[in-house]
Formats: sequence, C-alpha cells, structure tokens
Amino acid sequence: MRYLLIEDNQKLAGAIVERLQLDGHAVDHADRLDAASACMDVADYDLILLDIMLPDGDGRDFLQRQRRAEKRTPVIVITARSAVSDRISLLDLGADDYITKPFDFAELEARCRAVMRRQGGAADNQKTFEGTVLNLTTGALQFGDASTNLRNRELRLLEVFFAAPGQVFSKSHLIDRMFSFSDEASENAIEVYVARLRKRLEGSGARIETVRGLGYRMIPA
Repeated sequence: MRYLLIEDNQKLAGAIVERLQLDGHAVDHADRLDAASACMDVADYDLILLDIMLPDGDGRDFLQRQRRAEKRTPVIVITARSAVSDRISLLDLGADDYITKPFDFAELEARCRAVMRRQGGAADNQKTFEGTVLNLTTGALQFGDASTNLRNRELRLLEVFFAAPGQVFSKSHLIDRMFSFSDEASENAIEVYVARLRKRLEGSGARIETVRGLGYRMIPA
C-alpha cells in the first residue's frame, strides 16, 4: 500500500519510513502541511500517518479540512497527548485511530493493518479468491496443499489484485500504489513483478490476465 507520513521530526520519520518500507509499502514523507497537501494533489494514498504539531500548522486542522472535503483516506494520528479528552477529540474530528509517543513500531504496524482491515470491511488479515488464500501479515500464499511465502513487493502487488478481483489495473496505477516519489520505478518493474506472481499462482484457482492496452486483472484460472 502507499502511505503518506506527515511528521517534522526527521529522526522519527526516517525510522517509520524505513520500517514500513521493509514491509513492502511505498511511503512518501512530508515534514510540513503544505508539502503534504502538494503530495495529495498528485497521488492517492491508502493511509495517512499524521503528527499534530507541525511547523506550519496544527495537524488537527488538516484532518478537519480533509473530512469537511469528504476525503475518506484513513488517518492515524501520531500524538504525544495521552489524555482521554485529547483522544476523544481526535476521533470526533475524523481520525480512524491514534498512537501516542513514544510507541513501539510493531504496534504502529498492527494499527495500520487494523485500520486497513476496517477500511476493506475485513475481520482478519486474510483475503481469499477462488480457493487461494493470501495472508497479509505473514505474506503466505496458500492453495490446496501448496504454500509459499511472498517477498514484500510481491505481497503488496498481489494485495491490490485480491482487493478487487476482475478489476483492470493499468501499469501506471500499479506503479502509483507500489512506489513512492523517491523510488525509481518503471513499467518494466511492474512486468517483472507480475511475471513472478504468475509463477507463484501456478496450480491455484487464480491467475493474472493481461488486458491488452489497458493493464492486468485477476480472474479465475
């Protein structure tokens, strides 16, 4: 998935970006609200991680503007405020969750997964299509008696297809979902990952089909 991190503490931001990238996510980092708005003008995000106190404004105002504009991208607020009243205020403003500083990165990852599950209407970390099961936490792909573990970007790409079986995704859309602004990405990279996934799916009930001139979609084998 593609995340936007809005955090002005460079050391903390660097650690969060590194951890999420290790999980295979694309992460863009903005240290100011105006930079965050510029990112959102040109990219779609699956999740926003939002600090409260920023050099050019209050993250709560940013959150409130997003919700008033009916932008529904999930937001997890990163805050040093632990009072119950502060947490209630953030949730009432439209935050989907919050995490208080200092925090363990494993907890942040778990909260990200939980928010994305709720966004997708899922109760657990598994997605199933035609008897093929994808575990979003472990990266395990299972069908019949076969089981294989996907690499991070293989997992994130297959997650896109599992989220919308039958939908055609263009190469440019897949690049946008898998890579951040700082990554060097090309359509050739998408072709390589799709080829890898096709091999992984051999013998399963799912396959990735090329729709000439448009992109790829996942269909029953």
